[in-house]
Amino acid sequence: MMSQMPQQTALSRCPSCEEPVESGDRFCGACGYDLSAVPARPDDSPTIALNGAPPGGPWPQAPHPPAPHTTAPHPPAELHLPTDLRSSASGEHELPPVPPQSGPVLGSPVSPVSGVRFDRPPEPDEYPLQAPDPRVAAGAATPAEGTKVCVACRAGRVDDDGYCENCGHAQPRERDHMEQELGPIAAVSDRGLRHHRNEDAFTLGTSVLPDGSPATFAVVCDGVSSATRPDDASLAASRAAADALLAALPQGTHPQQALHEAIVAASRAVNSLAGEPATAREHQPHQNAPACTIVGSVVTPSLLVVGWVGDSRVYWVPTDRSSPPARLTEDDSWAAQMVAAGLMNEAEAYADERAHAITGWLGADAYELDPHTASFKPDRPGVVVVCTDGLWNYAEAADEMAEAVPADAAARPLHTARVLVGHALDGGGHDNVTVAVVPFPTPAQGAGSA
Repeated sequence: MMSQMPQQTALSRCPSCEEPVESGDRFCGACGYDLSAVPARPDDSPTIALNGAPPGGPWPQAPHPPAPHTTAPHPPAELHLPTDLRSSASGEHELPPVPPQSGPVLGSPVSPVSGVRFDRPPEPDEYPLQAPDPRVAAGAATPAEGTKVCVACRAGRVDDDGYCENCGHAQPRERDHMEQELGPIAAVSDRGLRHHRNEDAFTLGTSVLPDGSPATFAVVCDGVSSATRPDDASLAASRAAADALLAALPQGTHPQQALHEAIVAASRAVNSLAGEPATAREHQPHQNAPACTIVGSVVTPSLLVVGWVGDSRVYWVPTDRSSPPARLTEDDSWAAQMVAAGLMNEAEAYADERAHAITGWLGADAYELDPHTASFKPDRPGVVVVCTDGLWNYAEAADEMAEAVPADAAARPLHTARVLVGHALDGGGHDNVTVAVVPFPTPAQGAGSA
């Protein structure tokens, strides 16, 4: 129950600032003076202004000329300072006396200078934080095994919205850095050092051929940044291609034909993004339809197959470094066309600012789809490096790529993928970087390309 206020004295002006007040007002609208704290006017005594009296000091005479609400100046028989007034907080509890001070104290029941009453308990000097400071949090419970832990405080659990429940720190997006190891193959994708998001995607898969022999594959896609939703395009393409390969290989479809069909399926998946959702291009009407490049490789015990559209690449790096490495794809790019036409040599073409303008891609506004495929029968073990230009920009020639690949790449594919991504980041990381490493086993027989 709120404490009852003293009976208000009928005043025409505020005793503190002389602002006109109306009957029934409890506080001055100009300065906030508590009009209810003014004691009742005695019949035979003058009304003294309560502002300006120094605590504990002599009570001053009324100013000259006298204020409009005062009578002829003469001291009352008994004077009371504002600190002598009895005040109570909510609940009718008497407030403690206020020691004399030189100025008003926020949180005290009555200000000694202005006479304004504060009917609230003293406020603390510090308030507890909404969430504990992770730098000083002590005894934080260790998250259960398998729980995603905050990258900032290393203690809090990450909620479904991507924020730490302990310190509130937003976590990196899942696609900013992705790693996967699937049996003998592995891949790593990283946003790089310059892009605001990762527009690459990859999918790894293993299958069994009708004769019982194993098959592995890797699909890598690079979103076209000048198009709408490039990250969605690369993800849709990589997943559609993987689904097609997983369906075709166990049925006995030749790996080269299966990879061709997988690229066609990926193209359809990207094309479908141009019409959904209907508002996807509402705020960017001048951008192209979603688009990406694609490159993939299928490895069996005796066959190495590659397929691509765009400028992502596949490299062959033999375990025996005395044998030459090789690039197994040809770019769909302006530079490659200039070299093929004999108008420039490779160094001149790739030094041109138009070098990376692609001439082939997956998307609704692409030219006629023309998937490229090729198959090889290596005569020795090695690894297949499937990558976007975010990597090969820093190891363009086959010899340069082989130099960056660790000697034990076939035995440690995930480590190798991490090393290659690190090589690109060390070189500047201007683009998203994605690389898959697929070891090739020693074939039973055969050599050369088919």
